[in-house]
Amino acid sequence: MAAKTLPVTGNTPPVCAVGEPRLQSGNQINFRGLAGNTLQIDRMVDPTTLAVSAASVNVRFDAVCNYPHRLRIESQNNGLWPTLQRTQAPAPGFAYAVPYRATLTWGNVNGSLNADAQARRVADQRFNIDEATAGQIDLRLAVASGASNIRDNAPILAGDYTDTLRIFVEPR
Repeated sequence: MAAKTLPVTGNTPPVCAVGEPRLQSGNQINFRGLAGNTLQIDRMVDPTTLAVSAASVNVRFDAVCNYPHRLRIESQNNGLWPTLQRTQAPAPGFAYAVPYRATLTWGNVNGSLNADAQARRVADQRFNIDEATAGQIDLRLAVASGASNIRDNAPILAGDYTDTLRIFVEPR
C-alpha cells in the first residue's frame, strides 16, 4: 500500500474592523440625531443666558479585532471650536470653545477623553487590550450645561462650532 501525506495550511491575518455608528435609544438629550457620521446638537445655547445647553448621546459601533490591540479615541480640536478662525481676540467674558467628555466601553476597557477646550489641538487617549475582542464599542458624548473654555455659564460667541472625534482600533 502507498500513502501520501498532504498538509493543509491556512493563515488568518491580524484584522480589526469597526462598523457604522448607530444611536442607542434612551438617554439622548439635545441631539437631533445621526446624519451619516455626523452628530448635530439641537440647541447649542440657552436662549436667555446664551450659555451652553447640556447635550448627551450614546452611539454604538459593531467591532471585532482578532489579536491584542489598542483602542484610541481622538478629538481633532480638543473640544468644540468655531469653524471659522477668528482674526481678533474674542470679546471679554464670552466663551469661544466648548469642552465635552467622551466615555467608551470596548471589551474589558472603560475609558474616557476629556476634551477640555483650553487649547485648540489634537487630544487623545489610548487603551491597550490584551486579547482578541468582538462585540460593540459604546460611546457616550456629554456636554455639561454651562460648559465653556473660560468659566462656567459664560455666554458663548455666535457661530458654528465643530470637532471631529475619531475611534481607532489599531495595532499596539
